Amino acid sequence: MPLVHIDLLAGRSEEQLRSLVKDVTAAISKNTGAPAEHIHIVLNEMQHDRYSVAGVMKSDEEK
Repeated sequence: MPLVHIDLLAGRSEEQLRSLVKDVTAAISKNTGAPAEHIHIVLNEMQHDRYSVAGVMKSDEEK
């Protein structure tokens, strides 16, 4: 059973997230042979004030 964790910043629409998991599931199934019903995906959405790059919070970059 493939188990995939995807960390991303919050702010994407439900439609975007549905498309993402559909495409990731298809890619994993194609490349591993695992049936789609055995592929689990966990989306971890982080708030912009809980993620930083090079010591700068993503929430500060948006100002």
